[in-house]
Formats: sequence, C-alpha cells, structure tokens
Amino acid sequence: MPSRSRLGRIVLCPLLVSAALALALPAALAQEQVVERAAKGVAAKDIRVGVYLNVQQDCSSGTLPAIRLLSPPANGTVNIKRGKVSATNYKQCLALEVPGFVAFYKSKPDFSGTDTVTLEVKYPGGRTEIQKIKVTVGDGKEGQKI
Repeated sequence: MPSRSRLGRIVLCPLLVSAALALALPAALAQEQVVERAAKGVAAKDIRVGVYLNVQQDCSSGTLPAIRLLSPPANGTVNIKRGKVSATNYKQCLALEVPGFVAFYKSKPDFSGTDTVTLEVKYPGGRTEIQKIKVTVGDGKEGQKI
C-alpha cells in the first residue's frame, strides 16, 4: 500500500503544479509592459539609451533590476555600466544619489541610420518592462541634425 500512495502523490503533484502555474501566469503577464523609447547620437560614440534604478519611498536605493538583451542591434553593440546616479526632484525626493545601471549603444564606425535594441528589465517587485529602443545614428557632420 505505501508504494501506491507514493505513486498517487507523484501523479497528483504535476497536476497541482500545472494548475498553480495556470493561475499565476495571467497575473505575471499582466505585470509586463512594453515601452517604446528613442535615442539619438553620433556614429561610433556611446549613446545613452537607458538609466535603471530602484528608488524607495524613503529616497534610499532598493535592489537594482535585472537587465537582459532580448534582441541585439544589427549595426552596433549595447553595454551596461554600473554607476552612481544623482537626481533632484525625483518623485518625492528633493535630492538623491543612488547606485544604478546605465545602458549605452555604440554603432559601427561607418553606420548612419536607425537601429533597434530590445531590453527586458525585471524589477524586484515582479514588474517587467520590455523596452524597444529606436536609436537614430548620424555621422556628426556639420549641418546634420541628430
């Protein structure tokens, strides 16, 4: 008899797990946002495309988000650097300095045009942003607006 009850538990556990996942899945999808942004800059130079931090209500820093490259740019690279971010009048904070991540795009030296980067940013509270960033790159010659 003991082996039969163990077998019953093994069969029931996957059913319970899949039912729990089915209930949790819509809630997780509801917290995912798609954000479209744009940035401009000169070819072969770092162009800041995002700043990621987590500021608590008391103006201190929380756990930083996890950042993942979902689709790399066709004509350049993306680098994430860690640094201190200083801000004034951010939310209810008059002045703050917290750690953060800064994302930079750098095009190939001979590229001029539009490139696209897609990042996934997962914040500690469970919120996820899919950021589609359109980067316009110019050659920086006189008279050209970028």
